[in-house]
Amino acid sequence: MDTLIGALLALVSAFGWGTASVLIKLGMRNKGAITVNIIRLYITTFVYASIFLITGKYKGILSLSPEIILVTFISGLFGFVIGDYFYFNALKLMGVSRTVPITSSYPLWTMLWAWMFFGKKITTQTLLGALFIFLAIVIVRKGGLEERLSPKGFVYAILAPISWSIAIVLLDFLSLYIGPFSLAGLRMTSAAIGISVFLPKYSKELKGVTKNEIGVLSGAALLGLIIGQYAFVKSVSLVGSHISTPISAINPIVSSLLAVALLKEPPNSKIFVGLILAVVGVVLISTVH
Repeated sequence: MDTLIGALLALVSAFGWGTASVLIKLGMRNKGAITVNIIRLYITTFVYASIFLITGKYKGILSLSPEIILVTFISGLFGFVIGDYFYFNALKLMGVSRTVPITSSYPLWTMLWAWMFFGKKITTQTLLGALFIFLAIVIVRKGGLEERLSPKGFVYAILAPISWSIAIVLLDFLSLYIGPFSLAGLRMTSAAIGISVFLPKYSKELKGVTKNEIGVLSGAALLGLIIGQYAFVKSVSLVGSHISTPISAINPIVSSLLAVALLKEPPNSKIFVGLILAVVGVVLISTVH
């Protein structure tokens, strides 16, 4: 029963993340990446802070050492401020279905840093997965050139998973000291604090946010950063990351199909071939033992 529930939760996370990408794209039609991210992170932080206060989990967070707090802050910045800044801009410049096959390459970068800095072994399966992801990026780029998509958007789509991978590597260290739910909330709060330095510059744009945009971005925050993240963490606790990660790796397919169906992004055979190659590559890398 645990295996079935764990697999279903991994699917929930995939649909949550995939749907959130489409909602973010909708929310960015008249707003910049930083404005959208400020709203999303503030909403998410409010939810986590409320849960911490109600459950008393804040006491454990207050007892953490300054070094752990600092590393958590850095992880939050790379994951939800720097990485998502590149991601949101790529979504705006290239669209969801053109961006997610490239940004889904973050497991490749994570494995690279683990090999370079922690001596993690690189297997034949890892190299094969890396090859699939590399081919996916090349094919998507070729399709982008044919469609004359923004070169800047392509660069942003490459930089996003690199930033996310740095945050993920730091998570391996942080998970030794902080529970999953508390860690997720603390990283979101850290990101919200970090992105606050942009408030003066973007205050005018923030004042012009409509109720509809807040509603859409609240949905993105709920589905992606709260339900999606929690479902994935719970899935890992039930069946292990070796099962959860490959199942949740279908989220680029979900977001791309929704983008074509709901956002009316034009389908492109090269994009979908690249998408399939990227998902296969992620599954290969994620299932290495």
